[in-house]
Amino acid sequence: MSQSPVYIGVDVSKRILAVAGPGLRPEYPNTPAGHAAILKALPAGAHVVMEATGDYQREFVLALHRVRINVSVVNPRHVRDFAKSMGELAKTDRIDAAMIARYAVSKAPEPDPVPSPAQLRLAELVARRAQLVEARVMEANRLEHHSMPAVRKQAQKTIKFFERQIAELEKLIQKEIGCDEKLKKNFERLCEADGVGFIVAATLLAYMPELGKISRNEASALLGVAPFACDSGPRKGTRQIYGGRTAPRAVIYMAALTAARKNPILKALYKKLRTTKPFKVAIVAVMRKLIMLLNHLLKNPDFSLAS
Repeated sequence: MSQSPVYIGVDVSKRILAVAGPGLRPEYPNTPAGHAAILKALPAGAHVVMEATGDYQREFVLALHRVRINVSVVNPRHVRDFAKSMGELAKTDRIDAAMIARYAVSKAPEPDPVPSPAQLRLAELVARRAQLVEARVMEANRLEHHSMPAVRKQAQKTIKFFERQIAELEKLIQKEIGCDEKLKKNFERLCEADGVGFIVAATLLAYMPELGKISRNEASALLGVAPFACDSGPRKGTRQIYGGRTAPRAVIYMAALTAARKNPILKALYKKLRTTKPFKVAIVAVMRKLIMLLNHLLKNPDFSLAS
């Protein structure tokens, strides 16, 4: 018989990992040394569960994957709603860690897939490019407010530096994808869809490795574009979208803008919705259909968009 998992709840912050589980201290530093200390103290059959918190949990998750410890990064909203249902309104790091552990016992989340070395390298490259793009935008916005020629010249040099760094990273991303047969095949398949280019495909490969292995509804929920009902009795509330992965959602939004103009099917859907719905509702619907299509493309290699 397989061993029952021992769920370990971890609340992640920039500097501290609050931990709830047998044989573990309540807090560890969120550093390589702190990660090593947790790994050493984990009981047999440990399954570590934590909330998605941007990049703060990234290195710890990688450390767990390297030693083949099961880990699940779950939606923070789901944990918070679970806490409310249990009557737990107080919120501290230690309370949150304990609640994550209770949530895991109740919901038994599936372990996240272990990324390949190529997948990990690609994710790091894509994340770094996104950081530099954001920095370039911020510097360009500041440039508008500089009046002194010397200051403007310095800011322009900084922007050009960011642009060179971004170009270098894009070459590295392209090389990483080209060196891995599976990534290359999936990249080319994703780019078959109108609106999906180099950055969109690379970001999806980096941040949604599950694509092609899950259902269409799971794909839209993972992206955060699945509508949830908000009805009560005869009242029909407005459907809402919650959670999801921010980095791939951002690029799918840009891809959806293009698809709404160029993809015949999605263009027709967008135009139909815009006759009765606001822009945001219509474009989210296009995003949802697009991610479903991309999931279908990876899941079904023989399917042709031309058919």
